[in-house]
Amino acid sequence: MPATRLFTNARLMLPGARAPEPGAILVRDGRIAAVGAGLHAEAEAHDCCGRLVTPGLIDCHTHLVFGGDRTAEFEMRLEGASYAEIAKAGGGIAATMRASRGLDVDGLVSAALPRLDALLAEGVTTVEIKSGYGLSVEAELDMLRAARRLATLRPVRVVTTWLAAHAMPPDFEGTKADYIRDVAIAGLAQAQAEGLVDAVDGFCEGIAFSADELEPLFVEARALGLPVKLHAEQLTRSGGTLLAARHGALSVDHLEYANAEDVAAMARAACVAVILPGAFYMLHEAQKPPIAECRTAGVPMAVATDCNPGSSPIASLLTAMNMAAVLFGLTVAECLDGVTVNAARALGLQDHVGRIVPGLRADLAIWDAERPAELVGRIGPNPLHTRVFDGEVFDA
Repeated sequence: MPATRLFTNARLMLPGARAPEPGAILVRDGRIAAVGAGLHAEAEAHDCCGRLVTPGLIDCHTHLVFGGDRTAEFEMRLEGASYAEIAKAGGGIAATMRASRGLDVDGLVSAALPRLDALLAEGVTTVEIKSGYGLSVEAELDMLRAARRLATLRPVRVVTTWLAAHAMPPDFEGTKADYIRDVAIAGLAQAQAEGLVDAVDGFCEGIAFSADELEPLFVEARALGLPVKLHAEQLTRSGGTLLAARHGALSVDHLEYANAEDVAAMARAACVAVILPGAFYMLHEAQKPPIAECRTAGVPMAVATDCNPGSSPIASLLTAMNMAAVLFGLTVAECLDGVTVNAARALGLQDHVGRIVPGLRADLAIWDAERPAELVGRIGPNPLHTRVFDGEVFDA
Protein backbone atom coordinates (compact mmCIF):
# COMPACT_ATOMS: atom_id res chain seq x y z
CA MET A 1 0.00 0.00 0.00
CA PRO A 2 1.22 3.57 -0.66
CA ALA A 3 3.11 5.09 2.26
CA THR A 4 2.16 8.66 1.26
CA ARG A 5 -1.34 10.03 0.71
CA LEU A 6 -2.65 13.52 0.12
CA PHE A 7 -6.21 14.37 1.16
CA THR A 8 -7.27 17.48 -0.74
CA ASN A 9 -10.34 19.70 -1.01
CA ALA A 10 -11.27 19.06 2.60
CA ARG A 11 -13.12 21.05 5.24
CA LEU A 12 -10.82 20.52 8.23
CA MET A 13 -11.72 20.72 11.89
CA LEU A 14 -8.40 21.94 13.27
CA PRO A 15 -7.48 22.37 16.95
CA GLY A 16 -9.20 25.35 18.54
CA ALA A 17 -11.35 26.07 15.49
CA ARG A 18 -15.11 26.30 15.87
CA ALA A 19 -15.76 26.07 12.14
CA PRO A 20 -14.11 23.95 9.45
CA GLU A 21 -11.36 25.47 7.35
CA PRO A 22 -10.49 24.58 3.75
CA GLY A 23 -7.25 22.70 3.38
CA ALA A 24 -5.39 19.47 2.77
CA ILE A 25 -3.63 16.79 4.81
CA LEU A 26 -0.43 15.06 3.80
CA VAL A 27 0.00 11.62 5.37
CA ARG A 28 3.29 9.77 5.35
CA ASP A 29 4.01 6.39 6.96
CA GLY A 30 0.85 6.49 9.05
CA ARG A 31 1.39 9.96 10.47
CA ILE A 32 0.18 13.42 9.56
CA ALA A 33 3.12 15.05 7.80
CA ALA A 34 1.61 18.43 6.95
CA VAL A 35 -1.67 20.34 7.13
CA GLY A 36 -2.63 23.43 5.17
CA ALA A 37 -3.81 24.93 1.93
CA GLY A 38 -2.04 24.34 -1.34
CA LEU A 39 -0.09 21.26 -0.31
CA HIS A 40 1.63 19.33 -3.10
CA ALA A 41 3.50 16.05 -2.96
CA GLU A 42 4.19 12.84 -4.85
CA ALA A 43 1.41 10.90 -3.21
CA GLU A 44 -1.75 8.90 -3.71
CA ALA A 45 -4.43 11.59 -4.05
CA HIS A 46 -7.78 11.52 -2.28
CA ASP A 47 -10.21 14.28 -3.20
CA CYS A 48 -12.50 14.89 -0.23
CA CYS A 49 -14.88 16.87 -2.49
CA GLY A 50 -15.50 19.52 0.15
CA ARG A 51 -16.44 17.03 2.85
CA LEU A 52 -15.94 17.64 6.57
CA VAL A 53 -12.82 15.98 7.97
CA THR A 54 -12.39 15.46 11.71
CA PRO A 55 -9.93 13.46 13.75
CA GLY A 56 -10.94 9.83 13.99
CA LEU A 57 -13.43 9.48 16.83
CA ILE A 58 -12.36 8.02 20.18
CA ASP A 59 -14.69 6.07 22.46
CA CYS A 60 -12.81 6.42 25.74
CA HIS A 61 -15.10 4.40 28.04
CA THR A 62 -16.60 1.06 26.98
CA HIS A 63 -17.32 -2.37 28.43
CA LEU A 64 -17.35 -3.85 24.94
CA VAL A 65 -16.29 -7.40 25.86
CA PHE A 66 -18.97 -9.40 27.64
CA GLY A 67 -21.28 -12.37 27.30
CA GLY A 68 -25.03 -12.71 27.65
CA ASP A 69 -27.99 -10.37 27.43
CA ARG A 70 -29.74 -8.21 30.03
CA THR A 71 -32.72 -6.84 28.18
CA ALA A 72 -34.95 -8.52 30.78
CA GLU A 73 -33.57 -5.98 33.24
CA PHE A 74 -34.64 -3.21 30.89
CA GLU A 75 -38.20 -4.46 31.29
CA MET A 76 -37.73 -4.61 35.06
CA ARG A 77 -36.63 -0.99 35.12
CA LEU A 78 -39.65 -0.02 33.04
CA GLU A 79 -41.76 -1.61 35.76
CA GLY A 80 -40.07 0.46 38.45
CA ALA A 81 -37.06 -1.53 39.65
CA SER A 82 -33.92 0.53 40.25
CA TYR A 83 -30.40 -0.32 39.10
CA ALA A 84 -29.36 -0.93 42.72
CA GLU A 85 -32.38 -3.16 43.40
CA ILE A 86 -31.65 -5.29 40.34
CA ALA A 87 -28.02 -5.62 41.39
CA LYS A 88 -28.93 -6.70 44.93
CA ALA A 89 -31.27 -9.34 43.49
CA GLY A 90 -28.42 -10.98 41.56
CA GLY A 91 -28.82 -9.10 38.32
CA GLY A 92 -26.66 -6.35 36.89
CA ILE A 93 -22.92 -6.96 36.83
CA ALA A 94 -23.27 -10.37 38.54
CA ALA A 95 -25.59 -11.59 35.78
CA THR A 96 -23.11 -10.60 33.10
CA MET A 97 -20.33 -12.20 35.14
CA ARG A 98 -22.08 -15.55 34.95
CA ALA A 99 -22.62 -15.25 31.19
CA SER A 100 -19.09 -14.00 30.51
CA ARG A 101 -17.45 -16.76 32.52
CA GLY A 102 -19.28 -19.21 30.29
CA LEU A 103 -17.30 -18.01 27.24
CA ASP A 104 -13.70 -18.62 26.32
CA VAL A 105 -11.59 -15.96 24.63
CA ASP A 106 -12.88 -16.95 21.19
CA GLY A 107 -16.45 -16.65 22.41
CA LEU A 108 -15.83 -13.27 23.99
CA VAL A 109 -14.24 -12.01 20.78
CA SER A 110 -17.14 -13.24 18.66
CA ALA A 111 -19.66 -11.59 20.98
CA ALA A 112 -17.79 -8.27 20.95
CA LEU A 113 -17.09 -7.96 17.22
CA PRO A 114 -20.58 -6.73 16.19
CA ARG A 115 -20.42 -4.00 18.81
CA LEU A 116 -16.93 -2.99 17.72
CA ASP A 117 -17.99 -2.96 14.07
CA ALA A 118 -20.89 -0.64 14.91
CA LEU A 119 -18.46 1.85 16.43
CA LEU A 120 -16.02 1.64 13.52
CA ALA A 121 -18.89 2.28 11.08
CA GLU A 122 -19.33 5.68 12.76
CA GLY A 123 -15.74 6.80 12.38
CA VAL A 124 -14.24 5.47 15.61
CA THR A 125 -10.52 4.74 15.29
CA THR A 126 -9.61 4.31 18.99
CA VAL A 127 -11.65 2.46 21.60
CA GLU A 128 -11.02 1.78 25.27
CA ILE A 129 -12.18 -1.66 26.47
CA LYS A 130 -12.48 -2.60 30.14
CA SER A 131 -12.52 -5.94 31.87
CA GLY A 132 -14.89 -6.19 34.83
CA TYR A 133 -17.34 -8.99 34.05
CA GLY A 134 -15.08 -11.94 34.92
CA LEU A 135 -14.50 -11.06 38.59
CA SER A 136 -11.91 -13.80 39.00
CA VAL A 137 -8.27 -13.53 38.02
CA GLU A 138 -8.41 -15.86 35.02
CA ALA A 139 -11.78 -14.63 33.77
CA GLU A 140 -10.64 -11.02 33.97
CA LEU A 141 -7.45 -11.88 32.10
CA ASP A 142 -9.51 -13.59 29.40
CA MET A 143 -11.52 -10.40 28.91
CA LEU A 144 -8.36 -8.40 28.24
CA ARG A 145 -6.97 -11.16 26.04
CA ALA A 146 -10.13 -10.83 23.99
CA ALA A 147 -9.75 -7.06 23.85
CA ARG A 148 -6.18 -7.34 22.62
CA ARG A 149 -7.24 -9.84 19.96
CA LEU A 150 -9.91 -7.48 18.64
CA ALA A 151 -7.14 -5.07 17.67
CA THR A 152 -5.63 -7.80 15.47
CA LEU A 153 -8.92 -8.47 13.71
CA ARG A 154 -9.99 -4.92 12.90
CA PRO A 155 -8.15 -1.72 11.93
CA VAL A 156 -8.58 0.02 15.28
CA ARG A 157 -6.49 1.13 18.24
CA VAL A 158 -7.58 -0.67 21.42
CA VAL A 159 -6.69 0.62 24.88
CA THR A 160 -7.28 -1.88 27.69
CA THR A 161 -8.32 -1.16 31.26
CA TRP A 162 -8.22 -3.54 34.25
CA LEU A 163 -11.60 -3.22 36.00
CA ALA A 164 -11.57 -6.25 38.29
CA ALA A 165 -12.81 -3.90 41.05
CA HIS A 166 -16.19 -3.61 39.35
CA ALA A 167 -18.31 -5.58 41.84
CA MET A 168 -18.03 -8.27 44.48
CA PRO A 169 -18.71 -11.67 42.84
CA PRO A 170 -21.38 -13.61 44.73
CA ASP A 171 -19.17 -16.71 44.91
CA PHE A 172 -16.19 -14.97 46.52
CA GLU A 173 -15.56 -16.08 50.10
CA GLY A 174 -14.09 -13.17 51.95
CA THR A 175 -14.37 -9.46 52.51
CA LYS A 176 -14.12 -6.71 49.94
CA ALA A 177 -10.60 -6.03 51.18
CA ASP A 178 -9.77 -9.68 50.54
CA TYR A 179 -11.17 -9.46 47.02
CA ILE A 180 -9.18 -6.35 46.21
CA ARG A 181 -6.00 -8.07 47.45
CA ASP A 182 -6.55 -11.56 46.04
CA VAL A 183 -8.23 -10.75 42.72
CA ALA A 184 -7.93 -7.10 41.73
CA ILE A 185 -4.31 -6.61 42.84
CA ALA A 186 -3.01 -10.14 42.29
CA GLY A 187 -4.58 -10.31 38.85
CA LEU A 188 -3.26 -6.88 37.91
CA ALA A 189 0.30 -8.06 38.33
CA GLN A 190 -0.41 -10.99 36.01
CA ALA A 191 -2.14 -8.75 33.48
CA GLN A 192 0.83 -6.43 33.34
CA ALA A 193 3.27 -9.32 33.06
CA GLU A 194 1.29 -10.60 30.07
CA GLY A 195 1.16 -7.16 28.45
CA LEU A 196 -2.61 -6.96 28.68
CA VAL A 197 -3.23 -3.75 30.62
CA ASP A 198 -2.86 -0.05 29.83
CA ALA A 199 -4.74 1.46 32.81
CA VAL A 200 -6.57 0.55 36.03
CA ASP A 201 -10.18 1.42 36.92
CA GLY A 202 -12.66 0.74 39.71
CA PHE A 203 -16.32 1.28 40.55
CA CYS A 204 -16.59 3.55 43.58
CA GLU A 205 -20.20 3.24 44.71
CA GLY A 206 -22.27 1.87 47.57
CA ILE A 207 -23.14 -1.23 45.56
CA ALA A 208 -19.48 -1.76 44.65
CA PHE A 209 -16.40 -0.46 46.54
CA SER A 210 -15.65 2.51 48.76
CA ALA A 211 -12.79 4.92 48.22
CA ASP A 212 -10.93 3.40 51.16
CA GLU A 213 -11.35 -0.10 49.74
CA LEU A 214 -10.04 1.00 46.33
CA GLU A 215 -7.04 2.90 47.70
CA PRO A 216 -4.68 -0.16 47.87
CA LEU A 217 -5.47 -0.99 44.24
CA PHE A 218 -4.58 2.51 43.12
CA VAL A 219 -1.39 2.46 45.18
CA GLU A 220 -0.39 -0.80 43.48
CA ALA A 221 -1.28 0.51 40.03
CA ARG A 222 0.93 3.53 40.48
CA ALA A 223 3.74 1.34 41.83
CA LEU A 224 3.50 -0.67 38.60
CA GLY A 225 3.61 2.53 36.54
CA LEU A 226 0.02 2.23 35.35
CA PRO A 227 -2.35 5.22 35.16
CA VAL A 228 -5.68 5.08 36.97
CA LYS A 229 -9.22 6.22 36.28
CA LEU A 230 -12.45 5.75 38.19
CA HIS A 231 -16.21 5.28 37.91
CA ALA A 232 -17.39 7.73 40.58
CA GLU A 233 -20.37 9.74 41.81
CA GLN A 234 -22.80 7.96 39.46
CA LEU A 235 -25.59 6.94 41.85
CA THR A 236 -24.48 8.72 45.03
CA ARG A 237 -21.59 10.91 46.11
CA SER A 238 -19.00 8.30 47.02
CA GLY A 239 -15.87 10.38 47.50
CA GLY A 240 -14.27 8.56 44.60
CA THR A 241 -13.40 11.72 42.71
CA LEU A 242 -11.18 12.90 45.56
CA LEU A 243 -9.45 9.51 45.61
CA ALA A 244 -8.91 9.64 41.85
CA ALA A 245 -7.56 13.18 41.98
CA ARG A 246 -5.11 12.30 44.76
CA HIS A 247 -3.70 9.60 42.51
CA GLY A 248 -3.47 11.84 39.43
CA ALA A 249 -6.15 9.90 37.54
CA LEU A 250 -6.46 10.31 33.81
CA SER A 251 -10.21 10.63 34.17
CA VAL A 252 -13.20 10.41 36.46
CA ASP A 253 -16.27 8.98 34.75
CA HIS A 254 -20.06 9.45 35.26
CA LEU A 255 -19.96 12.26 37.91
CA GLU A 256 -23.71 12.84 38.25
CA TYR A 257 -23.36 13.46 42.00
CA ALA A 258 -20.03 15.30 41.89
CA ASN A 259 -19.98 18.63 43.70
CA ALA A 260 -17.86 21.77 43.61
CA GLU A 261 -15.16 20.19 45.79
CA ASP A 262 -14.89 17.30 43.34
CA VAL A 263 -14.67 19.58 40.32
CA ALA A 264 -11.97 21.67 41.97
CA ALA A 265 -9.99 18.51 42.76
CA MET A 266 -10.24 17.36 39.14
CA ALA A 267 -9.07 20.76 37.93
CA ARG A 268 -6.02 20.69 40.21
CA ALA A 269 -5.13 17.15 39.15
CA ALA A 270 -5.77 17.78 35.42
CA CYS A 271 -8.33 14.96 35.32
CA VAL A 272 -10.73 14.64 32.39
CA ALA A 273 -14.43 14.43 33.22
CA VAL A 274 -15.87 11.61 31.11
CA ILE A 275 -19.57 12.25 30.51
CA LEU A 276 -21.69 9.14 29.94
CA PRO A 277 -25.21 10.18 28.91
CA GLY A 278 -26.21 6.67 27.82
CA ALA A 279 -26.34 5.36 31.39
CA PHE A 280 -28.14 8.49 32.58
CA TYR A 281 -30.74 7.96 29.85
CA MET A 282 -31.20 4.22 30.30
CA LEU A 283 -31.45 4.40 34.09
CA HIS A 284 -33.97 7.28 34.05
CA GLU A 285 -31.66 9.36 36.23
CA ALA A 286 -32.51 12.92 37.22
CA GLN A 287 -29.25 14.19 38.74
CA LYS A 288 -27.05 15.64 36.00
CA PRO A 289 -23.26 15.92 36.08
CA PRO A 290 -21.87 19.39 36.90
CA ILE A 291 -21.30 20.55 33.32
CA ALA A 292 -21.31 24.28 34.03
CA GLU A 293 -18.94 23.84 36.97
CA CYS A 294 -16.53 21.84 34.80
CA ARG A 295 -16.59 24.61 32.19
CA THR A 296 -15.88 27.28 34.78
CA ALA A 297 -13.06 25.29 36.36
CA GLY A 298 -11.52 24.42 33.02
CA VAL A 299 -11.98 20.67 33.46
CA PRO A 300 -11.92 19.09 29.98
CA MET A 301 -14.98 16.96 29.20
CA ALA A 302 -14.97 13.79 27.14
CA VAL A 303 -18.04 11.94 25.88
CA ALA A 304 -18.26 8.15 25.56
CA THR A 305 -20.82 5.42 24.97
CA ASP A 306 -20.21 3.40 28.17
CA CYS A 307 -21.28 0.51 25.91
CA ASN A 308 -22.30 -2.32 28.24
CA PRO A 309 -25.02 -4.96 28.48
CA GLY A 310 -27.20 -3.31 31.11
CA SER A 311 -27.04 0.36 32.01
CA SER A 312 -25.85 1.66 28.62
CA PRO A 313 -26.37 -0.85 25.79
CA ILE A 314 -25.35 1.77 23.23
CA ALA A 315 -22.81 1.09 20.48
CA SER A 316 -23.17 4.48 18.79
CA LEU A 317 -20.83 7.33 19.66
CA LEU A 318 -22.84 9.69 17.44
CA THR A 319 -25.91 8.95 19.56
CA ALA A 320 -23.91 9.57 22.74
CA MET A 321 -22.87 12.96 21.34
CA ASN A 322 -26.50 13.83 20.66
CA MET A 323 -27.50 12.74 24.16
CA ALA A 324 -24.73 14.81 25.71
CA ALA A 325 -26.02 17.86 23.88
CA VAL A 326 -29.73 17.33 24.49
CA LEU A 327 -29.65 15.92 28.03
CA PHE A 328 -26.68 17.80 29.49
CA GLY A 329 -26.41 20.94 27.36
CA LEU A 330 -22.99 20.40 25.83
CA THR A 331 -22.37 22.53 22.78
CA VAL A 332 -21.59 21.04 19.39
CA ALA A 333 -17.96 22.04 19.81
CA GLU A 334 -17.82 20.43 23.26
CA CYS A 335 -19.32 17.22 21.88
CA LEU A 336 -16.77 17.02 19.07
CA ASP A 337 -13.88 17.83 21.41
CA GLY A 338 -15.35 15.24 23.77
CA VAL A 339 -14.86 12.41 21.28
CA THR A 340 -11.53 13.60 19.89
CA VAL A 341 -8.98 15.72 21.76
CA ASN A 342 -10.47 15.33 25.25
CA ALA A 343 -11.15 11.62 24.77
CA ALA A 344 -7.51 11.22 23.80
CA ARG A 345 -6.50 12.98 27.03
CA ALA A 346 -8.75 10.64 29.01
CA LEU A 347 -6.66 7.75 27.66
CA GLY A 348 -3.29 9.44 27.96
CA LEU A 349 -2.99 9.50 24.16
CA GLN A 350 -3.08 13.26 23.56
CA ASP A 351 0.37 13.17 21.94
CA HIS A 352 -0.68 10.43 19.52
CA VAL A 353 -4.29 10.90 18.38
CA GLY A 354 -7.29 13.20 18.64
CA ARG A 355 -6.14 16.21 16.63
CA ILE A 356 -5.27 17.03 13.03
CA VAL A 357 -1.73 18.25 13.55
CA PRO A 358 1.62 17.16 12.09
CA GLY A 359 3.30 14.34 13.95
CA LEU A 360 0.18 12.62 15.25
CA ARG A 361 -1.16 9.35 13.90
CA ALA A 362 -3.21 9.77 10.72
CA ASP A 363 -6.57 8.76 12.19
CA LEU A 364 -9.31 10.66 10.36
CA ALA A 365 -13.05 10.56 9.72
CA ILE A 366 -14.34 11.99 6.44
CA TRP A 367 -18.03 12.83 6.56
CA ASP A 368 -20.80 13.51 4.07
CA ALA A 369 -21.37 16.73 5.98
CA GLU A 370 -20.35 20.37 5.92
CA ARG A 371 -20.24 21.18 9.63
CA PRO A 372 -20.02 19.32 12.97
CA ALA A 373 -23.61 20.13 13.93
CA GLU A 374 -24.67 17.55 11.35
CA LEU A 375 -22.87 14.88 13.41
CA VAL A 376 -24.44 15.93 16.70
CA GLY A 377 -27.89 17.16 15.73
CA ARG A 378 -29.25 14.05 14.03
CA ILE A 379 -30.12 10.54 15.20
CA GLY A 380 -30.18 7.63 12.78
CA PRO A 381 -28.49 8.55 9.50
CA ASN A 382 -24.76 7.83 9.58
CA PRO A 383 -22.90 10.45 7.53
CA LEU A 384 -19.51 8.69 7.55
CA HIS A 385 -17.96 8.55 4.08
CA THR A 386 -14.43 7.27 4.79
CA ARG A 387 -12.47 6.17 7.84
CA VAL A 388 -8.69 6.58 7.88
CA PHE A 389 -6.74 4.58 10.44
CA ASP A 390 -2.95 4.93 10.68
CA GLY A 391 -3.00 6.42 7.20
CA GLU A 392 -4.88 3.49 5.63
CA VAL A 393 -8.19 4.28 3.93
CA PHE A 394 -11.37 2.32 4.69
CA ASP A 395 -14.56 3.25 2.87
CA ALA A 396 -17.73 3.35 4.94
